Amino acid sequence: MFLQLFLYFLQLSWLTLAGEAASPPTLEGPFFKAKAGCEAKCGNISIPYPFGIRRNGINVGCSFDGFVFDYSITCNTSFNPPKPFLDRGNVEVIDISKTEIRIKNIPSSLCYNASGGLTLDQSVSWMNFSRTPFTVSYTKNMFFTIGCNVFSTLRGPDVKDYTSQCISTCDSKESVVNGTCTGNKGCCESTLPKGLKRFQIQVMRNSILSNQSITWSFDPCNYAFIGQQNQYTFQSSDILDGYNFVSKGKDIPLVLDWAIGNKTCEEAQKDLSSYVCQENSHCNNSNNNPGYLCTCNEGYNGNPYLSPGCQDVNECKDPNTNPCLEVCTNAVGSYTCSCPKGSHGDGRKGGSGCIQDNQNAPVLQIYLGVGLGFMFLILASSWLYLSMKKRNSIKLKEKFFQKNGGLLLKQQISSHENGVESSAKIFTVEELKLATRNYNEELVLGRGGHGIVYKGTLSDNRTVAIKKSTIVKDSQIEEFINELVILTQVNHRNVVKILGCCLETEVPLIVYEYVSNGTLSDHIHSKNGVPTSSLSWESRLTIATETAGALSYLHSAAAIPIIHRDIKTANILLDDNYTAKVADFGASRLNPLDLAEIDTIIQGTLGYLDPEYHQSGQLTGKSDVYSFGVVLVELLTGERVISLARPDKRMNIAMYFHSLKEEKDIFEVLEARVATEGKHEEVLAVSNLANRCLNVKGDDRPTMKQVAMELESLLRVKLSAPVPNPYRHKQNHEEQTGIISEPLDLYPVSLNSYTAGDSSLFSTEVTMSTGNVSP
Repeated sequence: MFLQLFLYFLQLSWLTLAGEAASPPTLEGPFFKAKAGCEAKCGNISIPYPFGIRRNGINVGCSFDGFVFDYSITCNTSFNPPKPFLDRGNVEVIDISKTEIRIKNIPSSLCYNASGGLTLDQSVSWMNFSRTPFTVSYTKNMFFTIGCNVFSTLRGPDVKDYTSQCISTCDSKESVVNGTCTGNKGCCESTLPKGLKRFQIQVMRNSILSNQSITWSFDPCNYAFIGQQNQYTFQSSDILDGYNFVSKGKDIPLVLDWAIGNKTCEEAQKDLSSYVCQENSHCNNSNNNPGYLCTCNEGYNGNPYLSPGCQDVNECKDPNTNPCLEVCTNAVGSYTCSCPKGSHGDGRKGGSGCIQDNQNAPVLQIYLGVGLGFMFLILASSWLYLSMKKRNSIKLKEKFFQKNGGLLLKQQISSHENGVESSAKIFTVEELKLATRNYNEELVLGRGGHGIVYKGTLSDNRTVAIKKSTIVKDSQIEEFINELVILTQVNHRNVVKILGCCLETEVPLIVYEYVSNGTLSDHIHSKNGVPTSSLSWESRLTIATETAGALSYLHSAAAIPIIHRDIKTANILLDDNYTAKVADFGASRLNPLDLAEIDTIIQGTLGYLDPEYHQSGQLTGKSDVYSFGVVLVELLTGERVISLARPDKRMNIAMYFHSLKEEKDIFEVLEARVATEGKHEEVLAVSNLANRCLNVKGDDRPTMKQVAMELESLLRVKLSAPVPNPYRHKQNHEEQTGIISEPLDLYPVSLNSYTAGDSSLFSTEVTMSTGNVSP
């Protein structure tokens, strides 16, 4: 009998705990109401407070008057049914929710006839929400570009002069594929930055890559727009059917986040006269824009912006839907369930319910059974919990290891004699958390739409850079393992070293040596229109020679030749002694010794991309030579590769430099310091070498080994001169820091990112095939 009683109470204990764990049903209250005496709808669209409808174009107090922003809506009754518009403007509202507002789109459109003449020129579109409570949602929207051999530019001057670019390519009707926006099949997509309140979109035909006479028959129009990503799926008809997308694009919603005012909850609550959250509600800071939102407390419903605030929900009102099995008692903001006399339990439908009492059971045996039952339950539950936690942790690590390319890494190790095991460490999650103080924000070196790079200190006091992706796609795993394997095989003083990796986390982590002095791009380009270059001519020549030597080693001296495929000044790091370190091998490819060319998906950075490789898809070592030629032009001119602030013929400085034939023209585009410090014959020799590297045909370019030998010869002659140069190890006595201004190119987490530039210089993002690269 005692055993039966023990088992009975053990069962009762489980049911009781299950009942306690059960939560009350989610209370989805009615949508926000309009202010009393105000119209609640415009046509078929609800207009809830804090928004309100104007009357005869006048704000009559139906919307929230926050002094900072206008929340009024114009209801245009000339339509049937009437349509709402933001403020007094022409931006049509589709829907208003508790945190968002969806509006009609304004795509940029560009259409041509067979001879290349424009038939529709609406290539520039813009929106400005600076003086409104709205901010473009960076979580719900994407930047889309549609067409063949077309690129579009998105500018957001309020986000640190943000500029992004998306390139879409296709060379035949058959290459346009439904449902994909990878960049080489007729459609390109790119993420948006946080806090975007105003933007301008411009769509342009790529005059370098486009052949209008070939593509016009299936690509007469090009488009670019920001739209809700889950409301648009690319279709080949968007290109092939010409003008049809002009009207279709306007119906793809643009999602805006809204908030109250421009103060945080903490700031707003200091002035209760302007604080709008009413009774039984709480305040939440907006994630994307200044201001805050109000939300009803649990158990309450209504409009939290209108007096008297949120009202209690009577959970017991409907016996068919209330959460109790027997007796339901409503309380303010809550409810209680109880059992009738002669029974016990939590009384909930999802819990233990109500169980009839056993009147014949002795009190002592009941207490003893309950006590032993609970003790056994606690011990058994604790053991079970710890065992399951340990087992789940092991399974989760195994799952992440496979997901993050562990099996692929093992295959790569077995296929190379000098594998990862001999040169890199497999770090644990705990080691990297400790090194970054649990990924402290103060240690962030660089941040982008797809990843973060942290500065860390290992237990042996070594300073490292730890790359942590925030988004992991199956298509990125091969690139991650490729970079890992390549770097562990390379042993060169001018190539960044890999120290190890961790594959047991949800996102793969990779640990590099820390290079403290930023990128070459940081040191030769101006910021906010102010020249900042501190590199002497000797320093530039030395950095170029070291970089060329590293690339020559990768091409010819490595165990398996390696083609970097993304050489640019943002991927050349400088240490405290201004020694060059080549970084970012995520796009690299190992080249079997018996192959002169490799067929690959086109990847690279606009301005640095080898035109022959882009046209043919055949990757060779001469592709790196072309990109290095662009780097030489940057060192000579101090200009960014691409800038819309320059005249059209000089927008691409490398192409313009290559077009110069006269010596005097070349010296006119040189940076003043280069022209002053460099000897005439030295500068001319480097200029000629750059031009040879920039030849359109790869066969006309020198090899990387030849380039390295020529630069080494020039540097040897330069260093043999008796004139000392103080700029190699200390540049103008300026203090250098380890803060990186363009972290995404220093330690790239993926090839899809954005960078911020100043208003006069062009910083861009390129989406080509499966990867996006930021110069």
